[in-house]
Amino acid sequence: MTGLIKRWLFRLLMLALLLPILLVLVGKYINPPVWGWQLHRAIFPPQGYPSRAAHQWVPMAAISTNAQLAVIASEDQHFPEHSGIDINAILAILKQTGSEGPTRGGSTITQQTAKNLFLFPSRTFLRKGVELYFALWMELLWDKTRILEVYLNIVEFGPGLFGVEAASQTFFGISARRLSAQQAAQLAAVLPNPYRMQPAPMTPYIQQRSQWIRQQMRQLGPQTLNKLKPVAAE
Repeated sequence: MTGLIKRWLFRLLMLALLLPILLVLVGKYINPPVWGWQLHRAIFPPQGYPSRAAHQWVPMAAISTNAQLAVIASEDQHFPEHSGIDINAILAILKQTGSEGPTRGGSTITQQTAKNLFLFPSRTFLRKGVELYFALWMELLWDKTRILEVYLNIVEFGPGLFGVEAASQTFFGISARRLSAQQAAQLAAVLPNPYRMQPAPMTPYIQQRSQWIRQQMRQLGPQTLNKLKPVAAE
């Protein structure tokens, strides 16, 4: 009986280790029709969540380079160089964390993509550990352009508003390929909490935050995107 239990535990362990690799490998080639964060929102809708979510997938070639640079400037300026994990940020979080789990994010774009695509809202060490495991495999199996493309297509810019194309159409009445630097900065400014902030009309905070993001975009420059070898917007 003990041997049988050990065999089943081993199989469960192998499944837990191999299933994320398979999911990441599939995600390299197939655009996800649904993802973990979206499913969780639909099943457990937070206050203010609409009856119908908005989303439209677009390839990287249809996303303004302004939008690509804005989210890097806002969310993860070391994205082109790191291997999916910002060790210094993680150590800083651990120093400020209690026994109940992490109190703030500090995630790279790769981690945020893993969290939104494969996981669900939660602030526990277990969820964070699984997120890191997914992120490492994404960095190994995907390129940076694919990670950024998926991120821009599934991140929530407002209640039930998923992806940069839906956000562009909703807030500015234009496609994602036509976003100006200022509009892209306004969208990126709300990503820490899209349920409390919106890109337009601008509040004083969004105006200040978007100005800071634009300054960071200028400092990073187009060479930042060249490191990713992105597909240029037409």
